[in-house]
Amino acid sequence: MFSKFTSILQHAVEALAPSLPLQEDFVYHWKAITHYYIETSDDKAPVTDTNIPSHLEQMLDILTQEEAERESGETGPCMEYLLHHKILETLYTLGKADCPPGMKQQVLTFYTKLLAHIRQPLLPHINVHRPVQKLIRLCGEVLAAPTENEEIQFLCIVCAKLKQDPYLVNFFLENKSKRPEIKSPVATEGAKENALAPDTGQSLAEEQADRQDEPQAAAAVSTSSPTSNNNSNNYNLVTSLLNLTKSPDGRIVVKACEGLMLLVSLPEPAAAKCLTENTELCELLTDRLVSFYKALPQSMDPLDIETVESVNWGLDVYNLKEDAAVFTGKRALISFLSWLDYCDQLIKEAQKSAAAVMAKAVRERFFVSVMEPQLMQTSEVGILTSTALLNRIIRQVTSEALLQEMVYFLLGEEREPETSATIAQNPLRHRLIEHCDHLSDEISIMTLRLFEQLIQKPNQHILHNLVLRSLEERNYLENKPQEEREPLENGQPHDAVDLEEDPLFGDDLSPESRLSGSDWLSTSPPQSPDHSKSEGKTEVHKIVNSFLCLVPDEAKSSYHVEGTGYDTYLRDAHRQFRDYCGICQRWDWRGNPKPFEKCNLDIPFFEGHFLKVLFDRMGRILDQPYDVNLQVTAVLSKLSLLPHPHLHEYLLDPYINLAPGCRSLFSVIVRVVGDLMLRIHRIPDFTPKLLLVRKRLLGLEPEGITIDHMTLLEGVIVLEEFCKELAAIAFVKYHAAASSSP
Repeated sequence: MFSKFTSILQHAVEALAPSLPLQEDFVYHWKAITHYYIETSDDKAPVTDTNIPSHLEQMLDILTQEEAERESGETGPCMEYLLHHKILETLYTLGKADCPPGMKQQVLTFYTKLLAHIRQPLLPHINVHRPVQKLIRLCGEVLAAPTENEEIQFLCIVCAKLKQDPYLVNFFLENKSKRPEIKSPVATEGAKENALAPDTGQSLAEEQADRQDEPQAAAAVSTSSPTSNNNSNNYNLVTSLLNLTKSPDGRIVVKACEGLMLLVSLPEPAAAKCLTENTELCELLTDRLVSFYKALPQSMDPLDIETVESVNWGLDVYNLKEDAAVFTGKRALISFLSWLDYCDQLIKEAQKSAAAVMAKAVRERFFVSVMEPQLMQTSEVGILTSTALLNRIIRQVTSEALLQEMVYFLLGEEREPETSATIAQNPLRHRLIEHCDHLSDEISIMTLRLFEQLIQKPNQHILHNLVLRSLEERNYLENKPQEEREPLENGQPHDAVDLEEDPLFGDDLSPESRLSGSDWLSTSPPQSPDHSKSEGKTEVHKIVNSFLCLVPDEAKSSYHVEGTGYDTYLRDAHRQFRDYCGICQRWDWRGNPKPFEKCNLDIPFFEGHFLKVLFDRMGRILDQPYDVNLQVTAVLSKLSLLPHPHLHEYLLDPYINLAPGCRSLFSVIVRVVGDLMLRIHRIPDFTPKLLLVRKRLLGLEPEGITIDHMTLLEGVIVLEEFCKELAAIAFVKYHAAASSSP
């Protein structure tokens, strides 16, 4: 109460007194602070009972006013006085001693406001960045300290200033081994000069700064040279922020994380090197990620994992009671996903070399050490939960460096063509692909979803490793000279199903299935001697109609239900293809298939483990659950949309001449249709049952009595829809090619 009264009295006296020149006023307030320490014997009274906070506030106001009255960049006498008399050094000493109690808080606030309010660059001055560096070391020393809030505010303003002028970070990279050599002579020399120099202001400080800045910056830059001692560098700003990320106060943690985000983005190579080699940043990221992951329940519903709301780091607001009521483990899951988001964003913002190191640390300490054993276990419940979590992680990761490391973890770094003998070369990749054909339908569906998510990520290695490396030489094509080949009929070997001549595939197709030939011809690329059928340039109308005609009329049900025609797929195919082109355009994919004469067609063709499992699954479409079939066809349609000529030729051209023993997507479907034709005649009332099942799937009919052969009927419906989808994709891709050709 007494201190408030004296403060009010002081303000009243100052208001009534004649206004002094700013410098005299500034010196008066500083002298008032120093006189307190000379005259006061009671150092136990808190600083709030003194006039020190008021004097510091007045000093800040004077400095701000002085700068506002002067031209930009000009240093006024008050600022010169502050720099020349090393007021910040003195305040640091008082703050470190915390005398009187609470002085550290006042000093931190003064530094923060000074850096925030003064527009001219202060940090290049030695009498600013040296005490700032010392004060940084005091921050984060004690967890839950009463000064935590002021500490984080101070650290964040320093980070913001470094973001504005990144080269200044070199002043904050301390080189222990060089500090005695560099600083001692200068400090000694400066002390002698100070004793003799008149009170002229900034000139001496500037001279000292020039001499001091060069060796400090040189010491920082020298960290990148092979001869420097990497372990001798300190990045105290990062260390203090890392300490504050352990605070029990969530707001302090978020602020500390924001400060780290600013520091990792600085482009200075020396700072990036020091950040990753001489601080515990990588350990913080990975250790916390591991602890959050291990806090998750051993068993969770994949649907809960997939549908839990997306949480951005720093916005982790929650209600424990509500979360527990939704599902067990929701709180732990949101905490894990929130920290994963922070790691991802930090790596995304980081300087390139620092990002690579941090991403590698996440791969080694989290993915390999923690997730791999979970994915390789034999417990079905454990496999399902860990695969669902991995799927969510893949969906959430957006940083290029972290995505690359995650892909290498999942698929390996191999780029050479697969053979049947090398499919188990990478145990995790092999296990995941095998899980696409697991005895448990739930595991199969979840793993297929994982791969569907993976092939949509903007990473070229994913598609090359899973699919493209096996198609590089186009050795799925017939290699014999024309005269040695088996006789072809309508572009197919004699033992293939002839769709146009078979009475089951009559010409009286439904209007929804067939579009007029002129429509197709107007959009199909012109035939030329350079683009024969073997180069995958068959007219588009033939290809589209080949897919539309695959399922015979008696096995079709879509034309009985309004709004289920082939055209419904065109819009989705166009949008998805456009999105894929946007992702793939920066990759070095060839525009046309590799010339036949340059292909090594003597190598035996192996479609690759991934396509093999997908084709095997596709071949069993009539005997698999509906949800499994939907997921298998979803992955295959995503692959078909990719704008790579070899993949397009292999998956979407029914007229290619396959090498003996090879299969393509079209040939797999042809075999399925052949099997279907044999089985249709064994099922009484096949067509009415098929139509009823379709209407039930669409929600047009209520669930009623159980229908025999339900799995087969659902499989036929998925097959018909998939063929329409492939036809739409083929049309969209050829139309895009025709539109872009000159």
